[in-house]
Amino acid sequence: MSAAAEVGLRRILSVVDLLIDAVDEDTLVPALLPLLLGALPGDSVIWSPRPDPAHPLRTLPDDLLSRDVLDAFDRGWRCDSFVRHTRIGSGTPLLRSALQTTGEFHALPFYADVYRSFGAERQLAMSFPAGYVAGVPRRVSVVVSRDRHGSEFSDADLAAAGLLRTRLSRVLGRLAPPAPAPARELVTDRESAVLGLLADGLTNQQIAHRLAISPRTVDKHLEHAYAKLRVAGRVAAANAWLRREAGPPERGPHAPA
Repeated sequence: MSAAAEVGLRRILSVVDLLIDAVDEDTLVPALLPLLLGALPGDSVIWSPRPDPAHPLRTLPDDLLSRDVLDAFDRGWRCDSFVRHTRIGSGTPLLRSALQTTGEFHALPFYADVYRSFGAERQLAMSFPAGYVAGVPRRVSVVVSRDRHGSEFSDADLAAAGLLRTRLSRVLGRLAPPAPAPARELVTDRESAVLGLLADGLTNQQIAHRLAISPRTVDKHLEHAYAKLRVAGRVAAANAWLRREAGPPERGPHAPA
């Protein structure tokens, strides 16, 4: 393990302790933000779940972003490659300075109205899958900023962000799971038989032969089963059916997140 990775690991230990015990997102996030600023030292942090009307954007300090700043950001973020990476790109931990020089950053059309307004001269950002809201996959973006007096983020900061990203995604996925699949009785006996053979690795032709039905009928059964399982293809249907057959995993009271 590199020296930066060792430093990053030490920094996130207090955050991991909080995540292990997390049972509710509304309680977790206010306690989490100060710890994030300890693991990724900065002057401010922005926590932004999208899309999620039930859990709006949060910041530390609380009054970091005015309504005017948010409106200016919404109008102009698409011109910022750093924000695009975080919002619609891979979301891996990234420094703004890795994409833009200081001059390019300051030349952004909304720099004065947004970043200068809260003293964000150096930034580290990441995003990650964070469960579901109303059946729709959700992502959370995290942006830590330092003012002009602060040093650039280090390799240890990036290492800590990478370790945090994986753990935050796992915990938020647990706290915001997808909607339960429809009850088992909604899957007909014949659909159940088709899904069971599909999960065993049989092709549609083999399923048709085994059940003495036509391949077209197999297709129809699978089409209906996909909708009931809320999946879009054969592999996802097979995996979903195997999970349902196995039942929920047992978890002890102190099982890690």
